[in-house]
Amino acid sequence: MADKEEEKKQRSIDSELKKSSSVSKDASKSHGEILKQQITEGQATYDRKPISLLLSSITAGLEIGFSYLLICTVFQFFSGVISEENSYKLISLVYPVGFIMVILGQSILFTEQTSLLTLPVLNKKRSITSLLKIWGLVISGNMIGGYLISFLLMWIGPRLGIFNLSTVEKIALHVTEFSPLVILASAVLAGWLMGLLSWLITSSRDTLSRIVIIFIITAMMSFTGLHHSIIGNVEVFSGLVSSDKINLLNYLNFQFFALLGNAIGGAVFVALLKYRAFVSNIDIK
Repeated sequence: MADKEEEKKQRSIDSELKKSSSVSKDASKSHGEILKQQITEGQATYDRKPISLLLSSITAGLEIGFSYLLICTVFQFFSGVISEENSYKLISLVYPVGFIMVILGQSILFTEQTSLLTLPVLNKKRSITSLLKIWGLVISGNMIGGYLISFLLMWIGPRLGIFNLSTVEKIALHVTEFSPLVILASAVLAGWLMGLLSWLITSSRDTLSRIVIIFIITAMMSFTGLHHSIIGNVEVFSGLVSSDKINLLNYLNFQFFALLGNAIGGAVFVALLKYRAFVSNIDIK
């Protein structure tokens, strides 16, 4: 009996999602239309071949490195001109560049995809096991890409004279100076914002609007110092391999709590709440 009720409820949800559509091309997308599009996009990602997902994820990890390149360059350029505290605020203006490249270029970034990939599970189209597998693949690809771009930037930066390894060390220490609980809570907020970013990108209809949305969300993350696991991976890994002040435990501690917090933020505070808000308004037929 319980199974039949569950099936009946799911049919009602699917039916309501199918009917969701905006009035015209100029009208704002409804909650249901955005949700339907997010679920469709999420399922399309599940249907991709593992090698395609891995390569796209590695690409995202590489491309996010351009934000790190600008972060280090701006920090070094203003070193001695303004205080370090002000420099960390200033880099929020260049922090979004890598995210714009990744998101508009359709590469797969874990934090931007977290809520997107959770929605098909909530809609009972995919299993939790398949979600964890695809998360693992995407995270692995993002981190591999981050390692590769990190080595390249640490080699080219000093040779171009745009930043030195002292800057790399300072940025890594700035990211890891907090307790695990603070990093976790900070990462939850960052994951929440990235989930909202994905939702807002889906709601927007033109490229310029999407660029503005990406800039606002990611600049806010940088200005407030919230922890993002993928660009943070590049920041802390670079410190790990270039400075004796960052050890493997520092890196693993940061990466674990940042990934966990980002996952919770996107999956719970965006995917679950947005989905339940829609479902709670449906009458079972």
